[in-house]
Amino acid sequence: MNIMGTRRTNQADGDWIKVDLHIHTVDDPKDVIDYSAHQLLERARYLGFGALAITLHDAVFDRADVYAEAAAMGILLIPAAEMRLEGADVIILNVTPSEISQLRSFNDLRELRARRGSSIFTFAPHPFYLLGGSIGRRLIRDIDCFDGIELCHFHKGFLNPNWIAAAVARRFGKPLVATSDAHRLHAFGRHYTSMARPADLTCEAIFSALRAGETRLVSPPCTMRALCSALYWTFLAHPMQLRARRKLESAARSGAAAPAR
Repeated sequence: MNIMGTRRTNQADGDWIKVDLHIHTVDDPKDVIDYSAHQLLERARYLGFGALAITLHDAVFDRADVYAEAAAMGILLIPAAEMRLEGADVIILNVTPSEISQLRSFNDLRELRARRGSSIFTFAPHPFYLLGGSIGRRLIRDIDCFDGIELCHFHKGFLNPNWIAAAVARRFGKPLVATSDAHRLHAFGRHYTSMARPADLTCEAIFSALRAGETRLVSPPCTMRALCSALYWTFLAHPMQLRARRKLESAARSGAAAPAR
């Protein structure tokens, strides 16, 4: 397994925790996911994770029962969202539903960051990949909106735009954050950030370690099997499932709108 490291602390290796801050579950309002938050937590506990963020698209995961379950497992579950702002995706950690409902632009994000200061953390997911809402080179123009930059899980050999993300991170002194961006349960657990376990497992402690670069990034290259599976999922299975979901939602809306006879 490749381990891409940043600065280390003096703590013993056994006192480090795994952190994944970009994950999706079946609760996502704009995507098709086949596993629940409860299944995610069970796998996270088995694999020894200490902190997670369920990053629904344009929504904050706010189920109290799941937060309580995570706490009982000793896992910090951070309220978060993957927002599409001006066509670009942004991960926002430790945010509320009312706060994201006011976000429409990067200027709105700047105002939120000014109000909240270091109590929130933002990073650019898969910034230089070609699909979806990757921000691309606009990241440089709007770098003040970000605390960190994602090291995307999808890479193998020359297929690795992460080198651009790493160059931008070095240029602007931003930490890299390794995540799984898991849309299927088996994809969770191989790509993550690790850090020394803080005395108090809080959002502020996690963000402080990220900003200080006191982390290790675990992001092995895709195996050929994983690469083929990801390509199949991205270009065939997932689009078909999305179309089927939208068709059902459209039919449901049409049925609700039909006048009574």
